[in-house]
Amino acid sequence: MKKIATLALVLGLSAGAAVAGGYSEPMVEGDPIVAAGASSSGSGLLIPALLLLGVAAAASSGT
Repeated sequence: MKKIATLALVLGLSAGAAVAGGYSEPMVEGDPIVAAGASSSGSGLLIPALLLLGVAAAASSGT
């Protein structure tokens, strides 16, 4: 009898904890919005061109 009462108590306590939070609706995320920006073809050449100019200036003034 004691085992049945203990089992009932354990099941009752665990069932209460299982539904303690209640139901909450799942959050639905929207699709990400991507802004289309104007791209230029020479944007990738700016840094290497500046680096080349810096190396050329350093080489010419080093002698």
